[in-house]
Amino acid sequence: MTNSSHLTAFAGKRKVASGTLHSLAPALKDLVTADPHAQILIFDDQSGKQVDLNLHGSLADVLQRLPRPQAEMEEMAQVAAPRSVGRPKLGVVAREITLLPRHWEWLATQPGGASVALRKLVESAQRDNRAVVEQRSARDAAYHFISALAGDEAGYEEATRALFAGQRQQFEGQLHSWPVDVREHALLLAQRSWPAVSQVTPQ
Repeated sequence: MTNSSHLTAFAGKRKVASGTLHSLAPALKDLVTADPHAQILIFDDQSGKQVDLNLHGSLADVLQRLPRPQAEMEEMAQVAAPRSVGRPKLGVVAREITLLPRHWEWLATQPGGASVALRKLVESAQRDNRAVVEQRSARDAAYHFISALAGDEAGYEEATRALFAGQRQQFEGQLHSWPVDVREHALLLAQRSWPAVSQVTPQ
């Protein structure tokens, strides 16, 4: 989780706030001050995993313990980094790889040489695999969230199986009796996990 990650906070099974960690802290501190027994859970919307926030002490204490905002960290890094003369480094890392002779022969015939060809192949594979990676990340995020807040809800096991099977209608059908805020957030996190064909709504 980065300092700029978007988070959603629940008190029990009721959504109470959303935003960055720094924007959530004052609202959540007010909530636990008014209700010391409130059970606060905070989730990273990207991963679905829980985020710790120490709300003990005064608001000043809470804010003091938070990591610096991302914008402030970047500004400090720019100020601290010495300006170099000449061309900027491209970030190329040299490592050993092992290929069969026919692979090396093919790479030698490619424009720009072996290194350029390999970089293009890797970038192409990353583009082709991006949708699959995003679907898997969204599925895992939804799973982490419902495991934490809906494990005792009716249809939880069936919903979990449907989620991992990519069965959107079956998943959504199991959530109808869940608390509204939990259901809506689970559907939001799972939205990007479904295969493209299942996201098309029939006319």
